[in-house]
Amino acid sequence: MLRLLDVGKTYGTVSVMRDVSFDVAAGEFIVFVGPSGCGKSTLLRMICGLETVTAGRIEIDGKLANDIPAASRGLALVFQSYALYPHMTVRQNMAFGLENLRTPKPEIERRVAEAARMLRLENLLARRPTQLSGGQRQRVAIGRAIVREPRIFLFDEPLSNLDAELRVEMRAELAQLHRRLATTMIYVTHDQVEAMTMADRIVVLRAGAVEQVGAPLELYNRPANRFVAGFIGSPRMNFLDGHVTASEAGWTTVEIAGVGPIRARGTLRTGTQASLGIRPEHVATVPAGAEGTVNLVRGQVASIEQLGSASFVRLADPALNLQIPGQTDVRFGDEIVVSLPPEHVHLFDDQGAAQPRP
Repeated sequence: MLRLLDVGKTYGTVSVMRDVSFDVAAGEFIVFVGPSGCGKSTLLRMICGLETVTAGRIEIDGKLANDIPAASRGLALVFQSYALYPHMTVRQNMAFGLENLRTPKPEIERRVAEAARMLRLENLLARRPTQLSGGQRQRVAIGRAIVREPRIFLFDEPLSNLDAELRVEMRAELAQLHRRLATTMIYVTHDQVEAMTMADRIVVLRAGAVEQVGAPLELYNRPANRFVAGFIGSPRMNFLDGHVTASEAGWTTVEIAGVGPIRARGTLRTGTQASLGIRPEHVATVPAGAEGTVNLVRGQVASIEQLGSASFVRLADPALNLQIPGQTDVRFGDEIVVSLPPEHVHLFDDQGAAQPRP
């Protein structure tokens, strides 16, 4: 179990992490996600002891770990760059850390064999890193961590050097590995698709602070603020800015320039600024003769991407993205009418905070 309480990090007078607090249960798969420079890797390095903590507490299994050296924390870190020794074989790379700890040779052989079996490396143990593909090198780096039998695995963007197809394959392998080992894993990525597909829970970071912690679908369906709503989900959520003209009985009407009034669940004070958000898959095309539908928006098709299984359409003025299942006969330049179903519209106040929805 891992606990962070009001953790902060400063370099001189510059604060890069502040008031970070959350718990990680034993056996949980947690993903840190956020834009570049938000502090993901810094936080990971503080957990494993490669960076000092300048405020707050880090506890591992209930014991304060702030001053425990990295080598004594019982954690294993897998780097983005693999960090394999080029002159050593796969077997030697995996065994090296255990040899430095003076682990008995039979125990080293047992652990290396078990990790190699688990990662399908049995036929590669005599090869050197230069004779391996990128995915094989990453599996060796993971195997080197597995043989240490750590209490917590830490992954720092381990798949970012791989091509798109191999990343998908390695994501599935890591998920299977987590199920087999049932060990706590903390994973850093800037790719929210990786976060959504792998995590038990996601920690969303921005500018050194935690924006929201929750299960992937919780963040997707009930984001705490406009930043989380826009960061989680691909394609990203649409946003429309306007001002509140009416608010009663749990419904708010927001006037959007060039669009008109749009209704959403939630309550905001009349006259204040507000933002509305809706995901592309929830924007509905309106057939001819059905224009009595609420929350109508007219727009001209600015671009269209036909992928076969889905079509991505972008409207201009207002800028709206639609995700239409399957194929569509909509063409560039067409003027179409779409609806923003009120039950799928998110309401944000002038500070970007999401308003509660029933």
